[in-house]
Parts: sequence; C-alpha cells; structure tokens
Amino acid sequence: MSIGNRIFTQRPAFDIELLQHYEQLPAANIADTMNRIAVLGNGIKRISSPKKPIMAGYAITVKVRAGDNLMLHAALDMASEHDVIVVSNEGDRSRALMGEIMVAYAHCTKKIAGIVLDGPIRDVDALSVLDFPLFATGSNPAGPFKEGPGEVNTPIAVGGVAVCPGDLIVGDADGVIVIPLKDAATLLDKAKEYSKFDASKVDAAKNGTANRAWVKKSLEAKGVEFINDIFR
Repeated sequence: MSIGNRIFTQRPAFDIELLQHYEQLPAANIADTMNRIAVLGNGIKRISSPKKPIMAGYAITVKVRAGDNLMLHAALDMASEHDVIVVSNEGDRSRALMGEIMVAYAHCTKKIAGIVLDGPIRDVDALSVLDFPLFATGSNPAGPFKEGPGEVNTPIAVGGVAVCPGDLIVGDADGVIVIPLKDAATLLDKAKEYSKFDASKVDAAKNGTANRAWVKKSLEAKGVEFINDIFR
C-alpha cells in the first residue's frame, strides 16, 4: 500500500437525518457539550456568505503536501451532497489551495455541504459573497501546485484537532467543530438540551433576571482576597 499517496473510496456509514438536527444547533453550543476541545484553531474562519447560517456534513478528509491541491481535486470528484471536504495542508500559508473555479464546481455542480481548508483561498472578492460554506485561513494570490502526493479519506489533523473520514463537521460564523462519527447520535440530545439552556441564559441576561452569585462564590473558592480600600 502506498502510504502518503493513496485514496480510499469508501467511508463508514452515516445517518443523513442527523444533519437536519445539527443544522439547527450553533457550533458554540455543541462545542460546550464536548468540553470545548473539538474546535478547529489556527485562524480557520468562514470566508463566504452562505444564507444558511449553519453548515453540517460528513467529512471527506484530504491530506495534501503543502501548497499542492491534486488530492483536493480528487476529493471534489468523489464528493456529493452531504459531504464537507476537510483539507490538511501542513500548516502552509504561502499558496492558495483553491479559487473561484474549484469552489464554483463544488457548489454548483457537486452541490456539496461545504469546504474547510487549513490554508488560504484566492479570488476572495468573488468567494466572500458566495452562498456556500467555505472556511479557510485567509487569502493569497499565489496558486497551488498539482503534483501530489497526498491522501484522501485517511485520518488527518486540522487546526489542532484530529479528523477521521466520516466525522460530522459543523460550522457557522464562530468557526468549525468536529464530532466523531461514533459519538454524533448520542451527543445530539445533550447538545439540544444545552442549546435550550444557553438560550434561557441569554434571555435572563437581557431581562435582568441573571443569577450572578456564582462569580463571587467561584472567586472565594479560589482564594481571591477582597480589599475594601484604594490601591496605594
């Protein structure tokens, strides 16, 4: 087997109905139910302007050599409606991994759920107003190479988080989170309940009924000294 230069055409089976539920839940609420350690970092943020506020889909993972998008092209041809393509790029920021042509193909022809890049895009003026979920680290006019090697549908690391083929990817204006496929169904009810709880806290903050007693209690438990005087 050609490790580092291979494409797996199959992924674990997944449940399409789950996506309809996760599309209603903010990424921040889901992340809180996962102890806040499933969030992609490294400045990966939404570049585009999708009308649908929350992206949800199952990961096609792509591992590319820095600044090379041959395997990303391969993943695009494999992808379909409920897929989010997630690309590891060795932390490189020197070259855009895709531009308007590739994104138009993903959106208009393949109709995939979204794209998450650990690297830049280009043609940012066109892509920033596109009704399609596109996440990247920024923009760069330098284009990619198309030489390989790389892998499709093997485990990758993006933004400090492990992503496996078929994992559930949720993204919104706050960023992107990764839900392991085996946990997605059991996490859903917990995430729904937490989302309701969070909404009630927002209402309390607006209408003056928020209970802030926990703040002083927590400070006291940590041994913070309160001094009823002016600092001199």
